[in-house]
Order: sequence, then structure tokens, then C-alpha cells
Amino acid sequence: MRELFEYAVIRIVPRVERGEFVNVGVMLYCQRSRYLDLRCRLDEGRLGVLDPYLDPAVVVAHLAAFHAVCCGGEQAGPAGRLTAGERFRWLTAPRSTVLQTSPVHTGLTADPAAELDRLASLLVDPPGPPSAPDTTTPDRPRPATGRAP
Repeated sequence: MRELFEYAVIRIVPRVERGEFVNVGVMLYCQRSRYLDLRCRLDEGRLGVLDPYLDPAVVVAHLAAFHAVCCGGEQAGPAGRLTAGERFRWLTAPRSTVLQTSPVHTGLTADPAAELDRLASLLVDPPGPPSAPDTTTPDRPRPATGRAP
């Protein structure tokens, strides 16, 4: 049975005033399955293009704290004692910091963990090379010039 899920993309915004960001993770919440998890992949090269002075170790520390709250428990402090839904809402609340999330999106899935992996691949991993042009499509008709080709 397919279930409703919500997800948000986790972003690093090195210089908040510029609004530029790199997608570094995805967090997915499925209430019916009681599922809340995230996948993070930090590409230091992509991050360095936006801000070569941002220390990746600081970013990793912030992502680790974000992950701890996502997982819940005492190691996450007071936020770790919230329910999974409350933690998801707390983590996705708008903020003006280096670590931000996108607006929340929804979908349907039969397997939240597999859906999270799919979204991470689609939204976080670097894109692959562009696909080759479709050579089976005929060329566009050429405009008539009044002359034979």
C-alpha cells in the first residue's frame, strides 16, 4: 500500500546574503510508517565553488547535529525528545543560517527508505552527463525558400 510522505532537501548556504546553495541531503518523513531519516552527501568541490573559505569540517559538524535531531534520543538534546513528526517540523522550519531546508514536498510511496535513496540520488548527487540527442526524431522541416535544395 502506498503511503503519504513528506520530504525536504537539505542545503548548505555558505553566504546567506547571496542566496546561493548546494544540495547536500534529503530528509523524508512518513507518519503512517513512523519513518524519519535522512541521507547526506557533502561534495566539498561543489561547496568550494560557492565559498572557498568555508571550512568543510564545520559543515560536517552541523550536518551531524542535524542528523542527531532527525534520529532523536538524548544525544540530540531537548529536540531529540520530540516525536518524529515534531522533529521533522522543527528541522524544516525556515531559518537564515548556513544549513537550511527547502520547502516541504509530498508524495506517495510503498517503501520510504527506497524513496529516500531515490530522492537523494535525484536531488543531491551530481547530475550525470546530458543524454545523447535523440537521433530517431526527424529534423525540423526547413522553411521554404522558393528554391529547390
